[in-house]
Amino acid sequence: MRKRCIVKSPDDERGMLEELVTKGRAAAQKPLHARILLKADASPEGPSWVNAAIGEALDVSRATIERVRRRWVEEGVAVALSRRPGPPRRPRKFFGEQAGRLVALACSAPPAGHARWSLRLLAARLVELEYIEAVSHDTVWRTLKRNELKPWLKEQW
Repeated sequence: MRKRCIVKSPDDERGMLEELVTKGRAAAQKPLHARILLKADASPEGPSWVNAAIGEALDVSRATIERVRRRWVEEGVAVALSRRPGPPRRPRKFFGEQAGRLVALACSAPPAGHARWSLRLLAARLVELEYIEAVSHDTVWRTLKRNELKPWLKEQW
């Protein structure tokens, strides 16, 4: 099978990769990616190993090797060594006063006809009281868990 992304590193980049591998002062993933690139290097100084040999020697999957090779060829050495940023985190629905209102509501008496608060009841009541526009019972659960409250357990009350 023909390799699509052939890695040929200049001497300065090869030296930088070797230094990264020998120093051991980076996150575990960086030296591993540097080792992959050094083994895959098809320049005259490099060993030009195939993916299967690299995978066996470094105990990584073929997909990881191909991804690191592709990122090297398409985007450069810095991108190939670093992690891709994850998706942006959404801001918390409850913070400060809103979390306090939820805790106060969870600690109050449950509505008529119910022995205790459920997560869905709490979520519905928060929306009904217009403390928040919309909220899921999972968000209510996470907020209460952060505050170590469990209104759904009889033993706590």
